[in-house]
Amino acid sequence: MAHETPSDLAGKLRQMIAVLEAERQALASLEPEAISDCARDKESLCDVLRPSVGYTLDPETRELALTASRLNEVNRRVRNLLAANVAARIEALGDPNQVRCTYGRAIG
Repeated sequence: MAHETPSDLAGKLRQMIAVLEAERQALASLEPEAISDCARDKESLCDVLRPSVGYTLDPETRELALTASRLNEVNRRVRNLLAANVAARIEALGDPNQVRCTYGRAIG
């Protein structure tokens, strides 16, 4: 990777953007296998990009890096919202008052 060119780095960032867009779609459709595949692909691309940290980026590559960062942040927020929703539903199962409020009647 020592001979990485700006176009190589831009290409890897484009791949990351594609993976992040696929992750957003997987999160929206709640496809666990696709979410897992995207996480693995992101980790692999991070390993490839890691040696490039500290490079001086041209404007195009900088914009690609910023786009990837923004997409990752949006996906992180969506994952957190999904996790909070699941946690609230699980918590409601143990609290009859919450279950009554959530589902309109007590269970049991």
